[in-house]
Amino acid sequence: MSRIAYVNGQYVPVSKAMVHIEDRGYQFADGIYEVCTVVNGRYWDMEGHLARLDRSLRELQMDAPMDHAALRVVMKEVVRRNRLKNALVYMQVTRGVAPRNHAFPPEGTPPSLVITARRFNLNRGDALAESGVSVISHPDIRWGRVDIKTVGLLPNALAKQAASEAGAYEAFLVRDGYVTECSSSNAWIVDESGALVTHPKGNTILGGITRQTAIACAEELQIKVIERPFTLEEAKAAPEAFLTSATSFVTPVTAIDGVRIGSGKPGPVARRLREAYKARAARG
Repeated sequence: MSRIAYVNGQYVPVSKAMVHIEDRGYQFADGIYEVCTVVNGRYWDMEGHLARLDRSLRELQMDAPMDHAALRVVMKEVVRRNRLKNALVYMQVTRGVAPRNHAFPPEGTPPSLVITARRFNLNRGDALAESGVSVISHPDIRWGRVDIKTVGLLPNALAKQAASEAGAYEAFLVRDGYVTECSSSNAWIVDESGALVTHPKGNTILGGITRQTAIACAEELQIKVIERPFTLEEAKAAPEAFLTSATSFVTPVTAIDGVRIGSGKPGPVARRLREAYKARAARG
């Protein structure tokens, strides 16, 4: 069966899905996106993703293509047409189609909306969590408003490619000696007291929805969470490290730049947090 996408009001085979050559997302990266996880037919953290979508639209003075009720209907239909039970649903909104000009197009120009869905292998994430992953450090060369989830991801792609070439799963992005986040996830360490440490929200990181849920899970488990910057050297010396994202949930990090973290195996805090996250997300 061909994969089906939603493109500006139409459901079409992915092989025939197209956007206009003068779409501002294509020419200026003038667009935003969200990725939602569907497990056993249920969306995880849906409200958080829709709230962040709205925030990104506001920050970029971009019109919403439709309200939440209509968006939910389209997302559900894309998943249904692709006959998926476990899926990653990708939503992208751009400022629309207009003759190329750096200034915004005329008021009333309709935004473009694309939604796709692809199969999500939950077991792959579980296997990674059991073994842990390695990461490398990489310079954080992104723009000054990474708190907005834009499609301008070239620096992230360069970091992810560097990690891939090094045989690593992810890259810890480093600015002025401090770890901000990863190329496509949030970075965490566990300090000597057993507290979780992660970079505070602000313009220098994307406030992950899974990050937010992980904090809520930690509070339920009575694990202290400290939102503060931490250095790369502190991360390498930490008893545990892990990362969070919509696709990796909570995944232990066992090595940074070839330096073993803790015992070199997934630590008890990260493992406990992952199970708590999955349980919380599954119950909605």
